[in-house]
Parts: sequence; structure tokens; C-alpha cells
Amino acid sequence: MTLGGTDLNLLLFLRVLLEEGNVTRAGARLEVGQPAMSAALAKLRRRFDDELLVRAGRDYELTPFARDLLPEVQRAVRLMARALDLENRFEPATSTRTFRLAMSDYAVAVLHEPLVRRLRETAPGVRLSIERIGPKARTSERTLLEHDAMVAPLGFGFPGESRPLWRDRMVLLADRRNSRLADGRLTLRDLAELPHAAATFGPGILTPVDRVLGEHDIHPHVVLQVSGFLPLAFVIEGTEMVAVVPERLARLHSADGPVTIVEPPFGEVVLAEGYWYTRDRLGDSAHRWLFARLDELAALFTPEHEKNVTPEHTGRAASGP
Repeated sequence: MTLGGTDLNLLLFLRVLLEEGNVTRAGARLEVGQPAMSAALAKLRRRFDDELLVRAGRDYELTPFARDLLPEVQRAVRLMARALDLENRFEPATSTRTFRLAMSDYAVAVLHEPLVRRLRETAPGVRLSIERIGPKARTSERTLLEHDAMVAPLGFGFPGESRPLWRDRMVLLADRRNSRLADGRLTLRDLAELPHAAATFGPGILTPVDRVLGEHDIHPHVVLQVSGFLPLAFVIEGTEMVAVVPERLARLHSADGPVTIVEPPFGEVVLAEGYWYTRDRLGDSAHRWLFARLDELAALFTPEHEKNVTPEHTGRAASGP
């Protein structure tokens, strides 16, 4: 089938080549031999006058043009399949598809174990590729076009559609030997006077904790900033610094370790995480299957479920609120 003199089969080859970033893996996914995949790549390179895939050590990486092209090709293939009623039925038991997700280090810590376990139960050949959320995710749909889904906080103005995953509350982390700890507690005055380690998520992003501290006229003395929540438990160890982190993450580090969870004197601040996607993803059976698995995990993350099961039934996040 051709359109404007271009073989439309090449469009499918192009999508898989760019998604896999590897000729051999793309051929295995399409059940096509490497000579045929190499020939298709050569045609595509001539068609676009771009290398598309270039060597990077022992593997390949996409050229800047190919990275920009990928989301447009994915959308074009979905629209063409829908128009021609050619959508392939997704068979999880035999699929070797790679789903690309974008999320923070905190979301990886909470989600990776139960998600990988759930996928392994019904789709042993399916793989996940997880990347950090980029700085433009709040202002552009490109992150959603380049990934199958994005896990990010609700209520922060991300584009696309969203569904809830879990709720968490913010707590304080401090070294157990912090001189200001009294009976395991810190006061608002302590927070105003102690040095802080803080997570940064990009310029201009005001978190719920920032707002609450502002209401108490507390302007933290931040002496160390790190990217994301995950490093905070390590950087405050052995120091007088305190840090505000989600409780699910805090509990991964506080059991019999050098840092301890401290109840926040500013009251309860809730962080709600969800997953985001573009509406046209729902037209693809593979995405509907993936989203159904995420919805199942959302049910496991509810407080009502977590308090009635043991941690091994829900993964590491089971110790959350």
C-alpha cells in the first residue's frame, strides 16, 4: 500500500525502529529478519535524509531529528490503524513490547516492584523503560507523546488525561542524633532555625509544603538542594539538616537506620500521584491493557486495602498511610 509514492509499510518499520532504538530488537518485534530491517532502515534514511539511528558504544541512539519524529510517527500509525480498522489485538502472554514510562525517582521507588510483579504474572515478555520526567512536561505534550504514560502529581497542571494512583502524606526526615529532636519531635521554631535539604523539581514550582510553611511564616534555610526526593535520606544522615519527603519513601529508609521519621508540626499535607496519558492512547488495545494494570495497582494502594494485607502482598509501598 502506497501513499504519495511512499510504501506505508515503512511507517510501521519506522515506528518500531525508533521505539526500540535497535535494528535487531525491532526485527524480533516485527518477526522480520535483520537483512529486511537493515534494508528498511536504509530506505528510511534516504527518505528523511537523516541517519535516524547512530552508534553509541555497543548500542544505538536516536538522532535529534528521530527523537522529534517518534511521537508524530506513533500518532500517525495509531490514526491509520483506527481509520482502516487494522488495530492488532494485544496478546499480553506472548507480547515482547516495551512500554516507555516517565516518572520521578519517588514514583519509581513506590511503583516499580508491584508493577513489575503484576506484569510478570500475565505478560512475562513485556518490558518497561523508565525515564525521568523532563523539565517541559508541564508545558508541552511531548513527554506524553514520547512515552506510553507519565506518573506525576495530580493538580500540578500537566497536560493530557489523568487517573489517580495513590495518596501520600508529607513527613520530616532527620538524623536520629539531631540535637533539636525532643522525644522524637520537632517544633515549628525548629523548622525555622534548622538547616534544610530540599528537593527541587524545576523553576517556579511551588509545592503544597512550600505553601503551608509560608502560611506559618517559615522560610526554610535551604543549604542543600537535590534533584528529586530520593537522595534526601542519604544527604541528611549525620547532619543537623531536616528534609520534607513523602511518607512512603521515608519508610524505605527509616527502619532501624540512621534517619528517623518525624511527625510534621505544620499538620497534614497530602500528595496525590496519578498517571497521565493522551486521549488517543485509549484507541490502542496495548495501552488499554497497561492502563488496566495501573488501575489495579491504584486499588491496592488505597488505605482500606493496605491496612488489611501484609507488605509482601502489595510490595514496598504497603507500609504507607
